Amino acid sequence: MRIVLISSLGVALAAFTSSFAGVAQPAPSQAGQLPPVEPPKPMPIPHQQSPTLSVTTTEVLVPTLVERRNGDILYGLKQKDFILEDNGVPQKIRVQEEMDTAPVALVVAVELGGASVLEFDKLAKLGPLLDLFLADPRSRVALVGFDSTQHLIQDFTHSGDAVDQELKNLDPGDGGAAILDTTSYAVNLLQSQPKPFRRVLLLISEERDHGSKHTRPAQLIRQIGESDVLVLSVAFSPAAAEFAHDVKDSGDDRTLNMVSALAILVNAFKKNVTSEIARMSGGEYTTFTGDKRFERRVVDAAKHMRNRYLITFSPSNPTPGLHTIRVRTAEDYGARIVARADYWLGSGP
Repeated sequence: MRIVLISSLGVALAAFTSSFAGVAQPAPSQAGQLPPVEPPKPMPIPHQQSPTLSVTTTEVLVPTLVERRNGDILYGLKQKDFILEDNGVPQKIRVQEEMDTAPVALVVAVELGGASVLEFDKLAKLGPLLDLFLADPRSRVALVGFDSTQHLIQDFTHSGDAVDQELKNLDPGDGGAAILDTTSYAVNLLQSQPKPFRRVLLLISEERDHGSKHTRPAQLIRQIGESDVLVLSVAFSPAAAEFAHDVKDSGDDRTLNMVSALAILVNAFKKNVTSEIARMSGGEYTTFTGDKRFERRVVDAAKHMRNRYLITFSPSNPTPGLHTIRVRTAEDYGARIVARADYWLGSGP
């Protein structure tokens, strides 16, 4: 099911995002003033992606994982068992009776720059694990490598072997890690796939962006918020407090002021962009240090991808901008709930 929410940025967002724009290095001038701010360069569009977007629906898709403390999935929940709030207001929801059964369009984005070369031996073993995502014969996978720019290494194919071969022959990149640019590119690539497909980005990288030239945090927040792409992030190294932000902040403690919520999210993007992209989309963020843990993380990501309830709703208050979502169960099952925390809504293209 494809859910696309297309909107135009308001004056408040325009003013806000400009405050985060990159500033060119000052050069001497007779007037003693700084040169004007350098605007971001246009983002390349994948060859399959049409540049024309249109409003299709105002229904929001919220993939939701309900997992017991022992790791087992809690099955059998119905519409009456969930409560969903949009900016603090309960919504009328619909819950798909069966777990997600659509074919998968998967983009695997792996970092090639900087210290990522130390992880190439683990990436070389990733190929067979991708079969867990490609169980449906209609499913397909593409491989993107990135350093300071992104490279489409393998276009969409159902052949895990083709991707496996490429993963075994990765070339080290430069010192960059353009995570914002690469995520934007991958989302466009996924949005070009047929409507029935479930769109998934498996992002394997460090946690912070280095070198993105085309995409600002607020731009990517809007793009993720308008898409139905599920992001599963597997980071190279553990943070000081692993996953702490994601566990504590599921959207329910945020202010309902949309500009303030956007400011909080942009700042979080700067600290750990991989975690925030995953959390915002309803995906998951994990880290690894060794071979076995890396494999376990990918296996878990594939299992959790399929075992999500698909909740949809039409916002009762269609105010343009960033909306925060909170999903919980009507009864306390002592389970962990992972659902998208934000989406973007607007009045038109």
